[in-house]
Amino acid sequence: MLSPTAQVLIPATLSFTIGIAITPLLTHYLYKHRAWKKTPGKYALDGTPAQEFNRLHNGSEVRAPRMGGIIVWASILLTTLSLALLAKFSHIQAFKDLNFLSRSGTWLPLAALVVGAVSGLLDDLLVIRPGGRGLPLRFRLVVVVALSLFIGWWFWAKLGVVAIGLPLHAALTIGWLVIPLFVVVALALFASGVIDGIDGLSGGVFAAIFASYTLIAFAQGEIKLAAFCAATVGGLLAFLWFNIPPARFYMSDTGTMALTLALSVVAFLTDTLGGGIGVAVLPIVGALLVATVFSNIAQMIWKGLFGKKLLRVAPLHHHFEAIGWPGPKVVMRYWVLSIVFAFAGVIIALSAR
Repeated sequence: MLSPTAQVLIPATLSFTIGIAITPLLTHYLYKHRAWKKTPGKYALDGTPAQEFNRLHNGSEVRAPRMGGIIVWASILLTTLSLALLAKFSHIQAFKDLNFLSRSGTWLPLAALVVGAVSGLLDDLLVIRPGGRGLPLRFRLVVVVALSLFIGWWFWAKLGVVAIGLPLHAALTIGWLVIPLFVVVALALFASGVIDGIDGLSGGVFAAIFASYTLIAFAQGEIKLAAFCAATVGGLLAFLWFNIPPARFYMSDTGTMALTLALSVVAFLTDTLGGGIGVAVLPIVGALLVATVFSNIAQMIWKGLFGKKLLRVAPLHHHFEAIGWPGPKVVMRYWVLSIVFAFAGVIIALSAR
């Protein structure tokens, strides 16, 4: 029988290897079909051109293809499927040990990953058309809300989750309010997907976050969930291998929607179900995602109240670019902070057990 450590590390290694192997094929296809925005430029939420962002990134938006997030979720799905098939058709115990596809542990995050991937992919395909602006935001919000309502209901009605773990305190019983709480967490994480804005930024941040939850799930004895998170890290590192500046492609919505929706589920699975505080540590582990969302909110509120911008450009990482920081410097500092916050979140989560 394989040790729990091997059951986690082998899927991570396999996912990374698959990601590295399929990238040349995907890259060839994306460049052959010119899978990038045909007209550079973004628009603010009020519909006006995002002038400062466009000044910084007008050329880069048409330099590399979108849909690099396919590397991440395809690596995860191929790893999951290959190990499940080996377990089904082989009598070797090691293959059965490596199969992390589980109704109780990984079906929900995998389903969220797939729904996010497909929705984001549709948006990307519409974006790369001449004059394309992608799926309307309201459509993407409907997808996130509908999926998160169902998953929140599943946690409450099927898995019996009625409380949220808190550090240094007994779990807080909230009953059916678990459902709207899940919706809020999923929407907040979806909003944080705009962190995919500089070469290498989102890949490093999400890798640190999922690595944290790998350790948290492992400490809870949720080995299959830990293996899923580890496979996600492997896929992200394969993506990051080719996304380091200058990026060969961008993650775009097919990657960020898949990851943020899956992360919502992982946070709740490592909460009271696992005897932990997976939701409570999410703002710590994902502190840079929180900063990204709040910088956007603060920008809108400040502009509405005072008629001028708080930041040169939102979200925060683009503000740093606007004041003169080179993109790689922003990315490296975000990576450092991601590791620090991830480490802090893991320590808090483990000390609460």
